Amino acid sequence: MRWTPQKKDVLAALVDDILHNYGKGRVIVAIDGVDAAGKTLFAADLAHALESKGHAVVQASIDGFHRPRDKRHARGRDSAEGFYRDSYDYATFRRVLIEPFRMGGSAAFVTAAFDHRSNNQVEPKWITAPADAILLVDGIFLNRPELRGIWNYSIWLEVPAEVAMERLIERDGDNGVSARYSDGQKLYKKEAKPSSHATALIDNSDYDHPRRIFADSC
Repeated sequence: MRWTPQKKDVLAALVDDILHNYGKGRVIVAIDGVDAAGKTLFAADLAHALESKGHAVVQASIDGFHRPRDKRHARGRDSAEGFYRDSYDYATFRRVLIEPFRMGGSAAFVTAAFDHRSNNQVEPKWITAPADAILLVDGIFLNRPELRGIWNYSIWLEVPAEVAMERLIERDGDNGVSARYSDGQKLYKKEAKPSSHATALIDNSDYDHPRRIFADSC
C-alpha cells in the first residue's frame, strides 16, 4: 500500500519550508500543474495554513490575466501551440500585480485584469498588503522560462493523465476534453520541464492525501 499522509501535515511541512527561507518581506509562490491538477483548491488550503501561522496571504490566479479571444486563437481555435504560447498576458500580469506587489509599501496592485468568459477587461480593484505578505498564484504554465524569475518558491502538482481527465470531465463535461489543451500541456512539459524547475513536487492524485515527492522518486 502506498503511504497516504494527512493533508495538514504536508501543508505544514510546505509552510515550514517556505517560511524558513522567506520569513520576512514580500514573497511570491506559484502553484503550477496541468488542467485539473487541483491547483486552486491546493492554493486555498496552503493560504489557510500560512494564515494560521500569522502571515498575511493574497491569492491570485493566472486565469485572471488571459489575453482577448482573438489573440488567444490567432493560431487557430484548435492550436495546441496557441494554447501554450498565446493564452495569457504576462506583460499585464507583471505590470499590475507582480511589480507593485514586489515594491511593497503603499504600492497597490490588482489580482485580475481580464475575464476570459465574457472576453472583457475587468474593472481593476486596487489593493495593498502588509510588508511581509505572501502572494500565492495558481495556474497553468507558471514554470515557463519567462516566468521562473518571478517566484521565490514554486510548487508542481503531479497527477496521472487519467486522473486529470476524469476530473476535467466531471468539472467541464466534454468541453474540457480537447487536444488543444492536452497537447498544449505536453508542449509545455517538453519545452519547460516544469517538474525539474519547481521547488517542491506534490503528488496530488488524492485531494485528501497529497504527498511530497522528490526527483529521485518521480
